[in-house]
Amino acid sequence: MAVEVMEQSGRLESTNLGVLRTSATVKGGRRFQFGAIVVVGDRRGKVGFGYAKSPEVPGAAEKAERYAKRKLLELPLTGTTIPHEVEGRYSASKVRLVPAAPGTGVVAGSTVRAILEIAGVTDCLTKCFGSTNKRNVVKAVFDALEQLRAAESVRTGRGQDLGATQIEQRIERGKRFMPVAARREGGKAKGPVNTIGEERRRGRGGPGGGGGRGRRGPEGGAPAGDGGAPAGDAGAAPAAQ
Repeated sequence: MAVEVMEQSGRLESTNLGVLRTSATVKGGRRFQFGAIVVVGDRRGKVGFGYAKSPEVPGAAEKAERYAKRKLLELPLTGTTIPHEVEGRYSASKVRLVPAAPGTGVVAGSTVRAILEIAGVTDCLTKCFGSTNKRNVVKAVFDALEQLRAAESVRTGRGQDLGATQIEQRIERGKRFMPVAARREGGKAKGPVNTIGEERRRGRGGPGGGGGRGRRGPEGGAPAGDGGAPAGDAGAAPAAQ
């Protein structure tokens, strides 16, 4: 997936999710057309998608970018994740988005991951059901994103103070277990490193390996340089005193 920075409309980035080829049989042969699916976002909560066709791939991608910029969606993010669990549907595809604690990352396939990352969501759990057609999955993801509502808007609409949500509490608990360096950089928390069997892989003879055994000569005899007699003088008689 190619990613390029677009200078128009602010600091937007575009990701080409895929190019689809269609053909129509006419009197003179077959006529091909290409369709491109492009997602546009600023990695700060704005995201949109577009689909367009053209006889050439660059033309289809350019048209899809223009369509995507016309309908940008602004997401109400909670830190680096979404405020609540949502489920989007389109045709035979269904996508479920679940908030995650800081450091989890985006657990998703290539299509859903590209959309969430370019939208600015860095911690989220996802699951796709039904058809995995790219166009259907993209539209199902955006159907789910359109259902997101910020906690502040819900408090304002009801006129009540609802307190901290469960997602906000989970985020605060997750930050306590995040390393200080990862918290500053906003990256993933490093998992434990498995060191079982490390010595066996290195060898018993130390870091250099060798299994602790000495080197043998070219014929399998005594090791060279160990103080013994050379291989060619093995059968020679000792000198007379």
